[in-house]
Parts: sequence; C-alpha cells; structure tokens
Amino acid sequence: MKKLVAFIFLCFILPALASLGVRAAGSQPGSWRTADWSSSGVLPSAESDAPAALYVMAARTGGLKGGLAVHSWIVTKAPEEAHYTRYDKVGWGSPIRINHYPADGRWYSNEPEILLARHGATAEKLIPKIEAAVAGYPHAERGDYSIWPGPNSNSFIAYVLRSVPELHTTLPPEAIGRDYRPFGDFVTLSEDWRNLELSLGGYAGVALGELYGLEVRLGGLVFGIDIARPALKLPGFGRIGV
Repeated sequence: MKKLVAFIFLCFILPALASLGVRAAGSQPGSWRTADWSSSGVLPSAESDAPAALYVMAARTGGLKGGLAVHSWIVTKAPEEAHYTRYDKVGWGSPIRINHYPADGRWYSNEPEILLARHGATAEKLIPKIEAAVAGYPHAERGDYSIWPGPNSNSFIAYVLRSVPELHTTLPPEAIGRDYRPFGDFVTLSEDWRNLELSLGGYAGVALGELYGLEVRLGGLVFGIDIARPALKLPGFGRIGV
C-alpha cells in the first residue's frame, strides 16, 4: 500500500501540482470574454492549401485547468471547397460545433498546435470517414457533456480518431477525456491488434501498444513511457522527449 501511495504521489500528484504551479505563474485572460479567439495563422489559407487537407489540432484550455488539459478539434477541406470545416464539441449550447471558431483559432488566447496533417489524395479518402464518425458520435445531444471524466471535447475527437484507424494517431496524454468510455466498454482493441486500452469509465485505466507505449491512467491524468517514439509522459506536461 505504501508503494502504491508513493507511486501515485510521485507519478501523478507531484507532476500535476508542478504543472498547475507553472500555469498559475503565467498570465491568462480573466474570462472567456477577454480571451483571444482569433485565427493564429498556423494553417495556410484554404485557397492556397492542397486540393484536400485535414488536420487534428489542440490548444491549452482556459484558466488554471489549462495546466492539466488541452482542447482538441478536427479541421477538414474537401477538394471542391475553398474553405475549412472545423468540428468541436463544447459544453455550452449545441455540443457539436461546426465552424463556430476559426479553423486555427486560439483557444482562450492559447496558440494551437497541429497534431496531425494529411493532404491530397490521402486526405480526400479519409474526409468522408471523418464526417461519418462525427455524424455517428453517440454523445452529440444537448446535455451529453461532462467536463470530467467525460464525455467532453477530447472524448469526441478521440472517438473520431478511433473510428478512422487509418489516421494512425491518438490525442496527446494531456487531452483529458480521451480515455473516457461508458461503463461496460472496458476493453478497446484496435483493428490491427497493436493497441489495447482498458478503461473504468475514464476514472482509471491502462493502455499498451504502438500508439501509446505503456500508459497508466488515473482520474484522466496519464503517466507513461513511449519506447517507439522515446518519451516520458507526465500529467500536465504531456510528452517529454523526442
């Protein structure tokens, strides 16, 4: 029991507190009204982008919780379109938002990063599958949102990524809510059998595989080691390594 408590303290509580401390020491907008939601310029203009494009993006969320979590979304552009389409899930109003924010907009003044980019024929092939996954998301109604442990914005994007395994990607460990599963969905095994996740409703779980390395999940936080892409994963800080 002492070893378990020490493991939880050193691998989860201490890094989380450190990340929260770094966040608290920084400057943040006082509320969503004063935050910057404008385009960051991270993406090229839709007119100049490849015939088809898709992006998975994320940015730190607002307030002190930004020390632990990011908000994620998906952006697509079909060949015949001269504009991007952005998909988010939020906790206010209609949960699934389409083009409610700029495609590469800042989130609570925080700069977004591109987690995955696909262009051309590859993107064109995957976009219909992404649209089908968005349409089939099982927690898309009003009230189907819980900031913790989920389903939240990251639960939505994680579901889409699992539904389109050809993307070969997952959200970063600081995407709290990506691990959420309804109670009863205890085991998730990828189609290629290379990634296994065990979940207790998003409250606790483990993951092992090509995408995750080895992860121990507790309360939405992640501690883990990635061998394929060498890195240590710490709550709040995410991946530290290559």
